[in-house]
Amino acid sequence: MKKYQLVIYTRPTCSDCQAGKEFLARNNISYIDYDLTKQPSKEEELIQISGTRIVPAFVFKNKSILRLSKKPKVIIGFEWNVDEIKNC
Repeated sequence: MKKYQLVIYTRPTCSDCQAGKEFLARNNISYIDYDLTKQPSKEEELIQISGTRIVPAFVFKNKSILRLSKKPKVIIGFEWNVDEIKNC
């Protein structure tokens, strides 16, 4: 069982976002995708979590048996962070 839930914040005009989603699909990594053009309210959530509105944002939310909230790991951008995303 995975220790995290992956959430990504994207925009359809972002080529890095599309490349990130293709990578996740190729590697059978499940994720929740928030398209900020379809769900503009999620942009405020992204800013609270990451401090920025830059996409793609990969947010690894920890799962806990006790359901304790832990600070999520946030990776901004895909191309320069692909190795780190692979290892999460």
